[in-house]
Amino acid sequence: MKKTTIWLFTIAVTISLILSGCAQAETEEDTITIGLQAPLTGDFAAEGLWARQCVEVAAELINQNGGVLGRTVAIEVVDDGSNPRDSALAAQKAIAQGLQHVIASYGSSVTAPAADLYDENGVISVAYGATAVRLTMEKERPYFFRTSGRDDTQSEYFVKFVVEDLNAKRIAIMHDNQDYGKGVADDAMFYLQPYIDAGEVEVVYFDAITPGESDYSAVISQIRSIDPDVWFFTAYYSEAALLIKQAREAGVTSLFVGNNAVPTPEFENIAGIDAIAGSIHLNEPMPQFLDYPESQEFLDAYQAKYNELPGSIWAVYAADALNAIVAAIERADSTDPDDVAAVMRTMTDARGITGPLMFTDRGDRRDIPYYAYIYNDQGVLELYEK
Repeated sequence: MKKTTIWLFTIAVTISLILSGCAQAETEEDTITIGLQAPLTGDFAAEGLWARQCVEVAAELINQNGGVLGRTVAIEVVDDGSNPRDSALAAQKAIAQGLQHVIASYGSSVTAPAADLYDENGVISVAYGATAVRLTMEKERPYFFRTSGRDDTQSEYFVKFVVEDLNAKRIAIMHDNQDYGKGVADDAMFYLQPYIDAGEVEVVYFDAITPGESDYSAVISQIRSIDPDVWFFTAYYSEAALLIKQAREAGVTSLFVGNNAVPTPEFENIAGIDAIAGSIHLNEPMPQFLDYPESQEFLDAYQAKYNELPGSIWAVYAADALNAIVAAIERADSTDPDDVAAVMRTMTDARGITGPLMFTDRGDRRDIPYYAYIYNDQGVLELYEK
């Protein structure tokens, strides 16, 4: 190659690199990247997929409406493998990437180690499926928030519902000895205690199953012999599906009440329509039953893209975690985590898919209601009406 040709080639490459660098800098300057930590692998990979889909749809809607501070929103996903160890690794990866705001994560025990790391590094983290009371009560995390409710709120609702609406007298409570399930069960006992002391109700069963098993005939035999009015299961959909399926096959007729980790397509598919029909499930607001314009806009966009409803309410809360972060950035006129955290605790006019997005000083979602839902004879979830 001639020297002149080499020289011209070198100049061309240099100009190309400069232009490429300028384009990359311009792209980064025009974009606000927000992290999503989700269980894309592991036991709750389905939840991670649904969360990713919901967050991406929410980001598309935000960008269609002008983005935030004149910039587009981009999502960077990190996988936490559905377990605490990989959760910490995922958080370290997000922090190393320079992310200042992260939606994280599903499961209280998975969320906790990540929340600590994000907080130590001044990164906003908004959990979407972490309901354990201890996350906000045992220690202060100035940069931690959550769009889902707390276990004690659900448990308080459960007690009022089964005692006052269902008039249940004999109650069985079954958990899985993990953070989430045991927390809901313990809180339910706390709120039941006044009724127990007054002789109005009796807890005839309070015990744990071993998660991950395929045969629950022993505990089902116990439930059948006890025959409670209400059988409250406080853990996850995978075990709930096997329990209710095997229980109905064994002739158990007690009213099955599932907590807010149960009603999902996975639960429906594993258990089958015959088993789930008539079962009741507690949950925060599900967008298909809400009349907010934000709810309908999101559902229309989601159905247009995936031809189905979101598989999980937690995934919708992931989308609302994004909406909360964007609303706070807009109101703060800044992406600085300190500015954003201050606004998150004080904003009162931000609206999401599941209603107003407001937070307490400790980062809990304020004023989030609970509802009871029931599966009809076709296996379709409906609002329960007394």
